[in-house]
Amino acid sequence: MSLPRTPSQTVGPFFEFGMVTKTLLVDEDAPGAIRIEGKVLDGAGEPVPDGLVEIWQAGADGRYEEGHLGWGRCQTDADGGYAFTTIKPGAVSEADGTTLAPHLTVLCFARGLLKPVLTRVYFSDEQEANRADPVLGAIGSDSDRATLVATAIGPATYRFDIRLQGDEQTVFFTTPAAGL
Repeated sequence: MSLPRTPSQTVGPFFEFGMVTKTLLVDEDAPGAIRIEGKVLDGAGEPVPDGLVEIWQAGADGRYEEGHLGWGRCQTDADGGYAFTTIKPGAVSEADGTTLAPHLTVLCFARGLLKPVLTRVYFSDEQEANRADPVLGAIGSDSDRATLVATAIGPATYRFDIRLQGDEQTVFFTTPAAGL
């Protein structure tokens, strides 16, 4: 007796089934509300239509508090796009006195990845805080650091594309850095 061969399959896409999506962390007209939008792109620069982007963040005061709604999840659309409406986080003070620039922690899940990739989003209008951030400062080159900075594209709107491979690949962390 001969058994048929099991067809191969890449990891995913299976994010939509039973997945909680939360893209509106605060109302769009809430004080301090911002929009973060972008695309997830593969190594050839093509959109990833079946990905998932998750964010965590501190509150506007820079603290992670019980009950704070600083978490969101968004599936990418057919063009690889995602968007969140949230508040701009404040600078985070670590227990050792280190101050981290305002940032979002990001996990990106995509086809072909066995595990999600971990990165951060910093803000282009926080240049002084970004220069002092120990995690951003530990990244070797200006061009690599630039892959972690969301660009202001309008009033309270930022663009952050996540490039999984190739030219201008987003810097991903292989081990948790301070404050991640």
